[in-house]
Amino acid sequence: MRFRKHPTNLGVLFDWHAEADRQTVACLDRPFDIAPDRGTRLSAEQLADTVRDFSARLYAAGARRGDRVAIVKDNHLDMTLAAAAAARFGAVPATISAVNTPEAHRVMIARLAPTVLVVSPGPLARAAAAGVELAGPGTRVVVLGELGEGAPPGALALADLDGAQAPSVRLAGRDDPMLIMHSSGTTGVPKLVVHSAGTMLGGIARMERIRFPVLASKHRDVAATSVSFAHGRIVSWVLGQFVLAPEKIVIISRHGTDVAERMLDEHRPTTLEACPNIFQKWEELALARPELFRRVRLYVGTFDAVHPRTVRTFLKASGRRFPVWLQGWGQSEVGPVCFTLFTRGRMRSRRAGTAVTSDIGWPSPGFNKVRVVDVETGRPVPRDRPGIMMVATKARCLDYLGESDRWRDKARGTWWNTGDVGEAGRFGRLRLVDREVDTIPGTSGIELESVLLDRLPRVSDVTVLGVPGELPVPVLCTTDGRLDPDDWRAACEGLPPLGEPRLVAFEDVPRTATWKVRRHDLREQVLGTKESIGTGRWT
Repeated sequence: MRFRKHPTNLGVLFDWHAEADRQTVACLDRPFDIAPDRGTRLSAEQLADTVRDFSARLYAAGARRGDRVAIVKDNHLDMTLAAAAAARFGAVPATISAVNTPEAHRVMIARLAPTVLVVSPGPLARAAAAGVELAGPGTRVVVLGELGEGAPPGALALADLDGAQAPSVRLAGRDDPMLIMHSSGTTGVPKLVVHSAGTMLGGIARMERIRFPVLASKHRDVAATSVSFAHGRIVSWVLGQFVLAPEKIVIISRHGTDVAERMLDEHRPTTLEACPNIFQKWEELALARPELFRRVRLYVGTFDAVHPRTVRTFLKASGRRFPVWLQGWGQSEVGPVCFTLFTRGRMRSRRAGTAVTSDIGWPSPGFNKVRVVDVETGRPVPRDRPGIMMVATKARCLDYLGESDRWRDKARGTWWNTGDVGEAGRFGRLRLVDREVDTIPGTSGIELESVLLDRLPRVSDVTVLGVPGELPVPVLCTTDGRLDPDDWRAACEGLPPLGEPRLVAFEDVPRTATWKVRRHDLREQVLGTKESIGTGRWT
């Protein structure tokens, strides 16, 4: 098929890229689960052919136009290819991370009522061990691997669908559901966020196509990413890279430092994107082997707040004269809203008790508007006063599948309640304070965490939990499982009073697919309760 301009439907995005004048190559840390025999270096045509092949397999498994296809699999870019394969004939794919609990998977799949469930062996086996049945009798299960423990009767392996013929391209309408993804799920079962072609590729991804100086990929760039591929961010990123066509894209699907070290050593990226807590874990790599980051001119952090120590560490590791860190703030429901840039010079700012990275910049002009309102009345609050941040954008999601009442509770005309608390400063510049559910009266948990990380170099992670009627409780991950009392007293100097610190191993901290801390679960794990100060109404 020939295209006059870039598509706004995911179903033909890979076909479009295969026919573009300039193309990029995908370099993977491991083969795709949906195409395990295709290796780890795929051209644009091979990517498009993988989508066509998997589209044929989904159709042969019984999926049809208008049906939902649930994709519950291990983290990799092929989640996006599998979603494109379903969207190609008008089915509605839902991408779900394998790291969710079996109980969360059961709830989300029940809401989806999919015709076909594509699933990795891991979540299938974990569900079986927990006594959870992921799919009902009306769902055909396709297992991306061996039909082992937990595979229901009638389940299919990829090989069972060999030789299937690709169906005709029949895309959903611009305003019809095209893709379902889930929210981070820090406070419970993730919400199923429904987007159309218009709100996703035509809305959220619009800025990715623009050739902004410094920020946009160039043909000589090597663009690497290590994020949760279950989320809509990767769809926007893929569109941007396909339009801008860097030399290659590097996919790091497993976030451990061993895999990251191997891929960064082999490909030496010039731009690098990851979730902030992944960058935080990689700090040890940047300190031990800074040469891996010497060519990086642009770092991109998305999905969560970032801490100053992390930004400084990676900017220092770069061998460029003027490396830049781009930090975005947004949500799956509305896409990216605000951006700000950090440079080495800006990161030298260390005002006592504050964190420069709490600054999230301004709303993207021409794309979004933000206002800060009182949590009780909904009226705008004065400058430098905390309030709930409301966003107006044409990229707002269509619904929460199975939870429309929850969606309507957050929608106020054209405005969307983000559930994030922030402040508007001079000229409308925004500062992120906390999630409303994680509020700590009189202070910012995010800033406390940033300051403590700065002052405690042997601490790899900090989470400050607000406790009703008590002092906030800091939960720390240290490199050796110990915390010197004198170091702790020095770190707390000038900060609001804090409770006694609790030590937890990094690997024992419950996290989402984007490596955000599941604060409710951590609160129960450490304190024996999920009770928080915030209402959690807009989570």
